[in-house]
Amino acid sequence: MTHAPPALRIAHVSHSYGARQALDDVSFCVERGRFAVLLGLNGAGKSTLFALVTRLYATRDGAIEIFGCDVARESSEALRRVGVVFQARTLDLELSVVQNLVYHAALHGVGGTEAKRRAEAALQRAGLAGRAHDKTRNLSGGQMRRVEIARALLHEPRLLLLDEPTVGLDIKARAEILAHVRDLVDREGLAVLWTTHLIDEVKESDAVVILHEGKTLAIGTAAAIIASSGAQNIGEAFERLTGVETANGGVG
Repeated sequence: MTHAPPALRIAHVSHSYGARQALDDVSFCVERGRFAVLLGLNGAGKSTLFALVTRLYATRDGAIEIFGCDVARESSEALRRVGVVFQARTLDLELSVVQNLVYHAALHGVGGTEAKRRAEAALQRAGLAGRAHDKTRNLSGGQMRRVEIARALLHEPRLLLLDEPTVGLDIKARAEILAHVRDLVDREGLAVLWTTHLIDEVKESDAVVILHEGKTLAIGTAAAIIASSGAQNIGEAFERLTGVETANGGVG
């Protein structure tokens, strides 16, 4: 019996910026319908990995596959299956919320009535249906993040990548964004790779990859990593693995 490939497979990926090694032989998978956390300090290599997955940078060493499609050889087909929310905000603040979504849909070949239908459904799902015609600049930081998540899902991908999506948000907004994405996994079966340096965003049942100085130090559920390191919680496990003290819910 043939097993379906994982949502994301990273195999022996390395990447350098000149003499600086940003990623060193990184390998892990994100299974279908799973919420996975890439946990590491700022500068650990998380954003570099995202840039490789999304083809902002070309992969020179190793392989990356999205639902079995090689990102280097089948870029269009692979990237059609993934939605991305980058750390930096990328909405056009002068457009309305729905205009941002419809414009993005057009980039994926979805136009007219179908684009409007998908945009309205996405905003309903994000709890922002009442803000569709507001200027984007009038939204809060948390609401803007919800719009970016809605936008990333317009072309109906089955894998969602989020690079430090709660940076700059207050505690309430952080919790709401995290709950919203976890709900998408539970209700719609999305696979998610959520990168963060914030320990308190990790649940013990989450699949976790600890990335430190470009290397994977641990892969497994948070509970398994805690147990194997003899720690009491994921923050303590991170400290033991990396030698870096955690504080205030974060690791960097």
